[in-house]
Amino acid sequence: MCDCGRVTAEQRVAADRAVEHSNVLDELLREREGLLGTLDRVIALQGTAHLIRESLGVHAAFVGELERPGTAVIRWMAGNRTDAIQNLVVPTGQGVGGRVLASGKPVKVSDYLRAPTITHQFDAQVAGEGLAALLTVPIISRVRGKPETLAIAYAAMREPADFGDDAVRRLEGIADQAAFALKLAGVAESDRADAISAERRRMQSALHDSVGALLFSIGVQVRNLHQDVAGDPVLEGRLCRLEGDVSAASRALRESLLSLSESTPERALPVELAEHCRSFEARCGLPARFVQLAPVRPLDAERTALLVCAVREGLLNVEKHARACSVVVSLGPSGGGVQVVVADDGTGEDAEDSPGTGMGLRSLAERAARLGGRVSLVRDEDGGCTLRAWVPEVP
Repeated sequence: MCDCGRVTAEQRVAADRAVEHSNVLDELLREREGLLGTLDRVIALQGTAHLIRESLGVHAAFVGELERPGTAVIRWMAGNRTDAIQNLVVPTGQGVGGRVLASGKPVKVSDYLRAPTITHQFDAQVAGEGLAALLTVPIISRVRGKPETLAIAYAAMREPADFGDDAVRRLEGIADQAAFALKLAGVAESDRADAISAERRRMQSALHDSVGALLFSIGVQVRNLHQDVAGDPVLEGRLCRLEGDVSAASRALRESLLSLSESTPERALPVELAEHCRSFEARCGLPARFVQLAPVRPLDAERTALLVCAVREGLLNVEKHARACSVVVSLGPSGGGVQVVVADDGTGEDAEDSPGTGMGLRSLAERAARLGGRVSLVRDEDGGCTLRAWVPEVP
């Protein structure tokens, strides 16, 4: 009898431990889903609408994202009964959302259809959804200290009501969370796009080196065979057809390589800098790390080419003069422009001291000056050298 009681107690402890572990696992899964949600823009915005409804206890909530400056489109909703507001385009100044776009501050009305402080272009849609009281705040990102409205968050009741200061604060708190989630989603999207661009470049290089070289070799052999079969019309005809097939295959390969190389400048720049680091590392056996400090605005072809050339020149100087153990290449926004930095930990005994002492650096400095930029090479206190190239953003 005692044994049975002891077994039952052990089973109870084991069962309690299993429940505890299950709860921990459930919490970890919820955290995982939350993290994945912040890395996806659509999930983040849809989740914001649901969070507004649950946190504020309102009847409906929706989020409109800016698709172009001064215009938001309502796409993400929670608690709606109809599609009256779905995909509604909200320009600056129109309705409560338009007032938020114009002022960058919260706007609230206790009864939308009777409010004298707003325009009424959307009365039909609001009445169709059966809404009355609305509270709207901007979802703001602060880039380099400058506020930028990314989206608009709405909380709505189906009967007239007054939203108090507490409701405004809570909705602004949710808007801040949404802005942070959108920032993370943007970084994740950028990383994915950069990874895709890098893979495209790898495929391009592999095709060029393997298939391109093979087609070239076949073409050369076919041209040489023409001399050996001179006078044999049958073989001559077959060789001509083969030569035509090789030529067509080469054209198709060139088109494929061109398609793989297509990329926007803001994507091409970090991908190309990372490729130069990998090439330097493979060539010299020295660790070369590329770090993108923050997303950069798109640059035109001339500015992009200058920064790439600066990194190439910096790595070449490290290879020839620095006697370094490692090198770091960084890219990021700086002072209204974009800057690349090549820093090594070498002795710098043979390094050039300024842009004016080396032909490559002198040329870079002149090109940068024509664009309103600058290039500098300085020797660090610890013996390493740092090359900086900065260009202003495209006007």
